[in-house]
Amino acid sequence: MFEIRAICDPDDADRVTAALSAAFTTGSVRRHPSRDGERVRLYVTADHRRDVAAWPSPEDAYAGAPGIGDEIAWTTATSAHTPIGQGLDREYFLRKAALLDRMALTETDHSGDVAAAAMEAGRILMAMDDTAVICDPRAYVRQQYAHWGQHH
Repeated sequence: MFEIRAICDPDDADRVTAALSAAFTTGSVRRHPSRDGERVRLYVTADHRRDVAAWPSPEDAYAGAPGIGDEIAWTTATSAHTPIGQGLDREYFLRKAALLDRMALTETDHSGDVAAAAMEAGRILMAMDDTAVICDPRAYVRQQYAHWGQHH
């Protein structure tokens, strides 16, 4: 959640408010006169809109994904056969993060070790992508995996 301040002509205040409401999930708008007295200051608490299509459920994100055992085998083989110094590509980090997320979803002892690893893998993927998206790293992994899955 964040705060937006806009300074505009009073005649534009309704249009600015409508545009902010269209772009974000917003709270009530607080209006105050600007210091020069000719314009209006608008303050609104906002949050990113949660587009259901943009943030798929785990079931939707991983529909058609290889089995967990197959993904463990793939990530192990890929990391073992990548020469030192060449580095692993984005596909590896995406699939590893998705694997950890899927494993965390099936975790029954709730110790949190796998969930913590899944969260860290998501953060690594977000850093690798240099994303400006502010969200749960595991949700980001699901979104990216679903997108990747549609193109592979």
